[in-house]
Amino acid sequence: MVSIVKVPGINGLGRTKGCERAGNAILDALKDIHTNEQGKPIDVALLDLEEIHLDNKNPGLTNKLIYENCLEIFKEKPKTIFLGGDHSISYSINRAFLDACRDSEREPCLIVFDAHADCLTPSIASKRGFPTNREWIRGLVEAGFPGKNIMIVGARNMERAELNFLKEQDIRIISMNQIVEDIQDTCDIIMEFSDGKDLYVSIDIDVVDPSSAPSTAHPEPGGLASRQFIYMIQRINKIRNLRGLDLTEINEKNDKDKTTVKLGAKILAELL
Repeated sequence: MVSIVKVPGINGLGRTKGCERAGNAILDALKDIHTNEQGKPIDVALLDLEEIHLDNKNPGLTNKLIYENCLEIFKEKPKTIFLGGDHSISYSINRAFLDACRDSEREPCLIVFDAHADCLTPSIASKRGFPTNREWIRGLVEAGFPGKNIMIVGARNMERAELNFLKEQDIRIISMNQIVEDIQDTCDIIMEFSDGKDLYVSIDIDVVDPSSAPSTAHPEPGGLASRQFIYMIQRINKIRNLRGLDLTEINEKNDKDKTTVKLGAKILAELL
C-alpha cells in the first residue's frame, strides 16, 4: 500500500502561508473521487495516513523533524507520497532520501516539476541549513545530492545566476516547448533518465498553468494544462523504482473555489 504523509512545513518568506493547510484540504477533496482513471476505488478511510507535526516558527527544528521522520520512512516504506506544505519541505525530505539511498547502496534520482529552478543564491536561512522554497535545490546539491541526477521539468522563469548554477552542476532542464512538442517522448526521456536509480519526484503545483492551478505563491503563465500533467504523472507512476513523491505549494487559504485543491486531489488519486 502507498503511504501518505502530511508535511505542513512552510518557509517561503511569508508568501506561502496557507500551504500548511493543503494536506487536509486535498484529502477532504479526495472524498469526492470514487475511482481513479485506472479504475482503482478510492476510499480515504482506508488510506495509510501519517503526519509529521511541525512548528513553522522554528525552521531548524522543522527541518530536523522532517529529515529524521523521512529517513525512517524511506527505510521502511516502499513508496510514499508527501503532502506539503510549500516546496521548502523537499530539501529535508530529499536529504533523507539521499542518505537512505547511500545506506542501501542505491543511486538517487530526483525529478522536479516546477515553473522555477529553485536555485536562488542562498539566504542566511539557507546557509543555516533550512533553505526557503526558492533555494532548496541549490541547498540540496550543496548538501551532496549529485546534480547530474537531477532533472527539472517545466521551468520557464529562471534568474541568470540560477542558469549558471544549473550548467555548473550538470542539472538537466526539460523545457515547456519540449513537452508540448512531444509529451510522450518527454515521458520516455524521464523514464530513461531514472533507469537503474531510486527515483523521487517533487511537484510544485505552479508547473501547471495558473488557469488550472491559480492558488499558489509564484504562478507563471504558459504552464502545463492539467490534462497534460495528469498524463505525465500517470506515466511516471508506472516506474517500478519510484520511491517517493511530494505535492507542494497549493495554498488552500486563497483557493476560493477550490480549483487548485481539487487538482491536487486528482493528482493524488492518480498516484494511488
